[in-house]
Amino acid sequence: MTEMRMVVIVDDSPSVRETIAFILESEGFEVRTAANGEEGLALSTELRPKVVLTDAMMPGIDGFELCRRLKDDPELAGICVIMLTSMGQQIDHERAKGVGVDHFITKPFDEDEILALLETAFAG
Repeated sequence: MTEMRMVVIVDDSPSVRETIAFILESEGFEVRTAANGEEGLALSTELRPKVVLTDAMMPGIDGFELCRRLKDDPELAGICVIMLTSMGQQIDHERAKGVGVDHFITKPFDEDEILALLETAFAG
């Protein structure tokens, strides 16, 4: 039996969620999506994915706070968090490191970059 390759995508942009979900599903990943940090946290708590791909800036719980909450929970701390940032968006990398972000991807994103990071996360 193969390990379920579960990824939760958290982004307030429906087109970004749909695009990434399509790419990942076509590569055999099991994908669930959330429109905001609150939904992303609830899905992650319920499903225990290996990877959460989250937008940095969202209303309510943003990607930083989502990551902090995941990493502060001993049962969820092992989830690999990949943060998506818009081109030119000033991201506080020190803040991101402080909350435990594992990787950054800049939007518009490179499909191969996302897939390579996911393969690495699932291999580890």
